Amino acid sequence: MRALRTSPGPAAAYAFRLGIAAGSAVGLAVLGLLYWYELLTPFVLGYVLVIVFPLYLVLVAVALSVWLGYDKDSTALRPVYRTKESK
Repeated sequence: MRALRTSPGPAAAYAFRLGIAAGSAVGLAVLGLLYWYELLTPFVLGYVLVIVFPLYLVLVAVALSVWLGYDKDSTALRPVYRTKESK
């Protein structure tokens, strides 16, 4: 027997948005500190902000989606039946 999986609710959506905001704030703070301590040059900082930081945000989104239950695949789909409309 398959386990019944319910879809994530509004609390999960709020937690996802909060997690993305927190992840981006932490990432930007780390980049700011690395630039402040002169471990990153302006060119490298620009490269990281344009290329690496979006990949970091995708990884944060994937981790949050798995943790919050958004990781459904084709086995979690149910068939949809169209009901007949009476005239």
